[in-house]
Amino acid sequence: MDIVFTDGTDPRFVEICNELDDYLNLLAGGEENRKQYVQYNTLEHVHDVVLIVENGVAAACGGFRDYLPGTAEMKRVFTRPPYRRHGYAKTVIAHLEQRAKAKGYGKVVLETGAHMQSAIAMYQSQGYRIIPNYGQYVGMAESVCLEKQI
Repeated sequence: MDIVFTDGTDPRFVEICNELDDYLNLLAGGEENRKQYVQYNTLEHVHDVVLIVENGVAAACGGFRDYLPGTAEMKRVFTRPPYRRHGYAKTVIAHLEQRAKAKGYGKVVLETGAHMQSAIAMYQSQGYRIIPNYGQYVGMAESVCLEKQI
């Protein structure tokens, strides 16, 4: 397992994020059911990315971008199905938090789907707490927002 620090333009990150979008579309019953979210998941502002690479393949990923002064927004955390249940998402999150703290952020926020109960539980196990929906997610009942002081 290799930990790779990169940015949102890395082709490996783009590829795994495309797989994440396919997975989310499958869960939602098609991209048309996710259209209000697609605009918030573009990669051009994701400036810090962590990849876990196994045998040359990006197995897991995540990144963050500026949200507010002192607050980073975690984006695109995903582990490909064959690599799940090995703690990769927790490793990605820990590295993203360390990097965000080193860059002067004091808090991380994120959004996930209400139907993603295992993801919500995993974030909570890492010290995240559910908060009222923030920013663009206000009024979106299918969103769950979380935060953590780092």
